[in-house]
Amino acid sequence: MCGIVGYVGHRQAAPILLEGLRKLEYRGYDSAGVAVYNDNEIITVKAKGRLQRLFDKTDDGKTVVGTCGIGHTRWATHGEPSEINAHPHMSDDGNVVGVHNGIIENYQELREKLLRKGYKFYSTTDTEVAIKLVDYYYKKYGLGPVDAINRSMVRIRGSYALSLMFRDCPGEIWVARKDSPMIIGIGNGENFIASDIPAILSETRNVYYIGNLEIGRLTDSSITFYNLDGDVIEHEPVTIEWDAEAAEKGGFEHYMLKEIHEQPTAISETMMAYLHENEIRLGDVPESLLRDTQRIAIVGCGSAYHVGLAGRAVLEDLTGIPVDVELASEFRYRNPKLAPNTLVIVITQSGETADTLAALRLSKERGVPVLAIVNVVGSSIARESDYCLYTHAGPEISVATTKAYSTQLIVLYLLAMQMGKVRGCLAAEQVNKMLLDLQALPGQISRLLEDKERIQWFASKFSNARDIFFIGRGLDYAISMEGSLKLKEISYIHSEAYAAGELKHGTISLIEDGTLVVGILTQQALFEKTLSNMVEVKSRGAYLMAVTSYGNYSIEDTANFCVYIPRTDEHFMTSLAVIPLQLLAYYISVSKGLNVDKPRNLAKSVTVE
Repeated sequence: MCGIVGYVGHRQAAPILLEGLRKLEYRGYDSAGVAVYNDNEIITVKAKGRLQRLFDKTDDGKTVVGTCGIGHTRWATHGEPSEINAHPHMSDDGNVVGVHNGIIENYQELREKLLRKGYKFYSTTDTEVAIKLVDYYYKKYGLGPVDAINRSMVRIRGSYALSLMFRDCPGEIWVARKDSPMIIGIGNGENFIASDIPAILSETRNVYYIGNLEIGRLTDSSITFYNLDGDVIEHEPVTIEWDAEAAEKGGFEHYMLKEIHEQPTAISETMMAYLHENEIRLGDVPESLLRDTQRIAIVGCGSAYHVGLAGRAVLEDLTGIPVDVELASEFRYRNPKLAPNTLVIVITQSGETADTLAALRLSKERGVPVLAIVNVVGSSIARESDYCLYTHAGPEISVATTKAYSTQLIVLYLLAMQMGKVRGCLAAEQVNKMLLDLQALPGQISRLLEDKERIQWFASKFSNARDIFFIGRGLDYAISMEGSLKLKEISYIHSEAYAAGELKHGTISLIEDGTLVVGILTQQALFEKTLSNMVEVKSRGAYLMAVTSYGNYSIEDTANFCVYIPRTDEHFMTSLAVIPLQLLAYYISVSKGLNVDKPRNLAKSVTVE
C-alpha cells in the first residue's frame, strides 16, 4: 500500500522524509513526493517511478528548505501512475496540502459537489478531492483545522489515513484516520508521523497510535488528539520493541503471514472501490457488454487460473452464461475458437504475466473484447485491455500469493452479481442479500485468523510428509487446487488436488497409511458425497483433515482434524475456505525451516515464457 511520513522539528525536513520513505519501499509504489513548509508557502516536489528519482530531483532533499513537511509513496488506485497523480495534492490556491492512504468510496459524488462550488481538478485521484473538501469547509465557514477536518471526515466514505498542512498554520501537521493505519512518533523537540513503524524506527521508539475517527495535531513540542466532536482526548504512548526487520514485516515473522492477515483490509478496499450506496458500479464496463455477452473465457496462470475455476461456478450459476477456464500458456497455442459475443477475462496480479499478456493480444486480434482483473495500475495488461477492474490488494512481497487471490475473487463475485442483475437472472433483493454476505467476509476472515495457532499445531505433525492430497467437488475442487498449489509452492511437499468423485478411477491407489488427505466440504448439496469419498480413503489408511462450515459437526465421526468456517452465501465460500489452507501451507513450510517468502525456483512476476 501507499506510505506516509511526516516531520516537524528543528532539522531540515526533506532528507528525513526521503529516508523515511526509503524504509517503506518494501510496500511497493509507483511515484513519490514531498511537501515542505517554508517562508509562508508550501513547496511540493514529485516524481514518477523509483524513489531515487525524487532523491536526485532534490539533491537528497538538500534543495527543499524547511523544518516541517510530509512525504508519500503512492500505489495507484484512482488514476494512472504519473507525476500529476502523485501525492502530495493541494487545494486550488495551495492553502491546504496533503497526502492520503486508502480509498475514498464516494469521491465522485464529492468531486461533483466541489465542481459546483467552483473548484477545479488537475488529477484523477480521490486524494485531491479529500484535500479540496477540507479546504472548502476551512474557507466557507471560517473554521479552524479541527472543525474543517471533522466535517470532511463525516462526509467521506471509505478508508483513509490523511496528513495535512495548512498555509495559515506554520509548523503544524494535522492527521486523521479511519481504518487505515497511522502512528505518531515522539522525539525531543521534534515529532514524526508514519503509516508504518519502519519509517521512523531509526528516529524514535516512542509512539502514539491514533484511534479510528480521530484527529491529531503535531508541532515540534506538542501532540494533541481530538475526537469527531472536536474535544481534546488523551492517549498513552507505547514503546516499540521490534528491530527494524521485524518492524518492516509489521511484527510478523514473514511477509506471507503479514499478507495473509492483510486480507480482510484488502478485500474491504476492493469492495469499496466498486460499491457506491450499496450499488455495484464497475467503472467503464458498459451494461451492454454485461447484457449481450453469450460466452465467457477466463484466462490466467497459477492462482489466477484457480480464481477463474471458482469464478466459473459463480458466473454460470448467477448469469446462466457458459464459461470456459483456460491456462494462459495453453490458450495462446491451441488456436482457440472465440465465437461472436464472447468476452475474454484475463486475471493477473502483476499485469505483466507473459502468457496472459499473449492471450490478451491474441483475443484482441480475433476482435473479441477483453476485460482484465489486475492489481497493478498502469501495467501492460491494464493498458492493453478494453476494460479493466483493479483489485486493491496493494503490493505483495511474498512469492506465494494470498491477498491478490482473495481480491481477485471479490471482483469476480461483483462482476457475476452485476451481470446476473443486468440480465434479469437476479432480482434486486437477491443482490442486496448477497452484498450483505459479501460485506461480512472481512470480519469472518478475521475470526478465522484467530484460530491460526490450532492450525500451526496440526501443521507441525506433517512437516515430514511425502505426499498430501486435497479433494473436493464443484466449487470445493477449485478451492482444493489453490490449497494444493500453496502447499507445494512453499513446502516442497508433493501435493495434488483431485475431484473427489474421480478417486476411484485410479488415484485412490496412491493412498498409504498416514497419508494426509484434506477434504473441502463447503457446498451442502455435495457434502454427503464428498464425505463418502473421505470414508473411502480413510479405510485405506489416510489421515483426514476436513474444512467445512459451522453446523456440519457430524464430520468429526470421520475426520481426524476439523476446521470450521462461518456460513455465508455458498458462492462466496472460497474466500473463507482458502484461509485455513493458506495457514496450513505456511506453517508446514515454517516447521521445515524453509524460506517462506522466496521459495526456490519461483519468481513473483513471470514475465517470460
